[in-house]
Amino acid sequence: MAQVTVSIDGKQYRMACDEGQEEHLIDLAQRFDRYVSHLKDSFGEIGDQRLTVMAGIMVMDELSELQKRIKGMESEVQTLRKTRDDALTKADKNDAALTGALGALAQRMEDLAGTLAVRKAAQ
Repeated sequence: MAQVTVSIDGKQYRMACDEGQEEHLIDLAQRFDRYVSHLKDSFGEIGDQRLTVMAGIMVMDELSELQKRIKGMESEVQTLRKTRDDALTKADKNDAALTGALGALAQRMEDLAGTLAVRKAAQ
């Protein structure tokens, strides 16, 4: 298990993480530190624990909003897939109808050509 030291609000914390996840953990800590710094700039010194709780709530609020957006996008993707599937089914039916009509037309043309050939030979 790897260990890294991260800094939140000027304080150092030693944390463990899976091998290869060190940079990710450092990035997450830096992002969280920005929340804490923003709150500290906005409200001043209101206590470490309070700042941490407020920053955690801000992160959870952002996560909640992103989850709502993902759910909306998943619904939109599902609608688009159904629309695509319906369009493909309709296109297949149209192709089949067109193929049938062209086959019938080709048969009529062959029959007509045969009739004309018989008439011409009889003349």
